[in-house]
Amino acid sequence: MSAPSSSVFRCGYVAILGAPNAGKSTLLNRLLGMKIAITSKRPQTTRTRILGVVHRPGAQMILLDTPGIHRARGPLNTRIVEAALGAMGDVDLLLWLMDAERPDPESEAFLLEHLPSAGPPVLLAINKIDRLTKEQILPLIDAWRQRWPFAAIVPVSARHGTQIEALEAEMARFLPEGPALFPEDQVTDQPERAIVTEMIREKVFRLTGAEVPYSTAVTVERFHARPDRPLIEIHATIHLERDSQKAIVIGKGGAKLRQVGEAARMDIERLLGAKVFLKLFVRVQKNWTRDAKAMQRFGYS
Repeated sequence: MSAPSSSVFRCGYVAILGAPNAGKSTLLNRLLGMKIAITSKRPQTTRTRILGVVHRPGAQMILLDTPGIHRARGPLNTRIVEAALGAMGDVDLLLWLMDAERPDPESEAFLLEHLPSAGPPVLLAINKIDRLTKEQILPLIDAWRQRWPFAAIVPVSARHGTQIEALEAEMARFLPEGPALFPEDQVTDQPERAIVTEMIREKVFRLTGAEVPYSTAVTVERFHARPDRPLIEIHATIHLERDSQKAIVIGKGGAKLRQVGEAARMDIERLLGAKVFLKLFVRVQKNWTRDAKAMQRFGYS
């Protein structure tokens, strides 16, 4: 990214918005150059606001990755969408990421209804252009220009990094002048324990059947660096709503749970830069996604 000016530093907050499965978390990880947000092919993987700090010459972009915005049904999804809409309230720029390959007209219409007309500038990033031809992309850009007065429209591929520098330059251009708010070595405000929780939940999302991921919450009960050797010991619990889901997550002879644990451990070791002993437990809490106290205990307040 080229700096806006050699004598001007820009810093501000950017909320990343979009329909479920548009690629918001993939984009955040791409911009950061490391994984802090979980991803999967299933919609509504992200449930909470995740902050990432992008450091560039001449600019610091403080990104808020938000859950997918849609017409929610059910108490948990309603809270998730309210969290996403709440991120619009106090930022310097809104970055709308839309899926060029699989548009979601209902969610897009819902988001358009909630864009503040007198709010911050809105930048549209049209994602997954690696799956379209140029002849398909240009009419899409023209069509979106007619729908909202976007500050800029940038076609990108978050997965492959296409046009990411152009997107960064546009983002920086709309941020206010001012000093950096985070030190150069900080990339998120999320504690390691919280990121570990999400990495375990991601593996449940990726490795289990259709009904299980949306009934899953994860808590970390133990996060301890062993004094006798370079090892971090982590105990975590996967919470589900029904006994049938517990059987799926554990699998025959515990095979599925071992698969989840091994995949999660590899990501956690990359995050922490240390060897990890990860022990997983599975518990059933009936209908927790409809229980306000349980949702609060699991971090969805």
